[in-house]
Amino acid sequence: MPAWLQLVLDSFWPLLHAGLVFTIPLTIMSFSLGLVLAFVVALIRLFGPKPLVALVRFYVWLIRGTPLLVQLFVIFYGLPSVGIVLDPLPAALIGFTLNVGAYNSEVIRGAIESISKGQWEAAYSLSMTRWQAVRRTVLPQATRVAVPPLANSVISLVKDTSLAAVLTVPEIFQAAQRIAAVTYEPLILYLEAAFIYLIISTVLSWAQQKMEKRFSQHAVFGEGSR
Repeated sequence: MPAWLQLVLDSFWPLLHAGLVFTIPLTIMSFSLGLVLAFVVALIRLFGPKPLVALVRFYVWLIRGTPLLVQLFVIFYGLPSVGIVLDPLPAALIGFTLNVGAYNSEVIRGAIESISKGQWEAAYSLSMTRWQAVRRTVLPQATRVAVPPLANSVISLVKDTSLAAVLTVPEIFQAAQRIAAVTYEPLILYLEAAFIYLIISTVLSWAQQKMEKRFSQHAVFGEGSR
């Protein structure tokens, strides 16, 4: 057996294990927390008082206008200078959550704003309050609009978690770096890491297509029943 193939076989499980234990959980936690944050930020942007609107707009502007890598460095390497010391995994989780929250708040806000004024008026005509209209009428329709870009956000986040390697989080890329430092075969190890990221992204893309198809079917059935 060629030496490079033996290396691939020997390193595949450590890389996959790093993905299962760190990359995927970090993605799920960051996206879940970020989605909650994004929803709150979007609602404040649309319906909140002016001081809070200004605050969340500044947050979105700051996060979207600076590189994610720089944000991670500030959180992990910069905050200790002011007495805030975080372990690698929590630091990465905070950084990714803040990033996801900022970007996806714009997705959610745009989805809500895409709902026609007539839908709001129909809800108000049924004596709903604003929040009842949002919960019962607007959000179910906005969800169908938001699903594709939110799904793309998950796929992008899987790849972005490789940046956690700079914080020494032992995810896929960090595991590849450690093995490459011993074997002196960076090309093979990095290609193998890329292949694992590709597998995860492909599975998520397949799930995204299934989800979009399901939502589109519900939309068709809903329109047909009117």
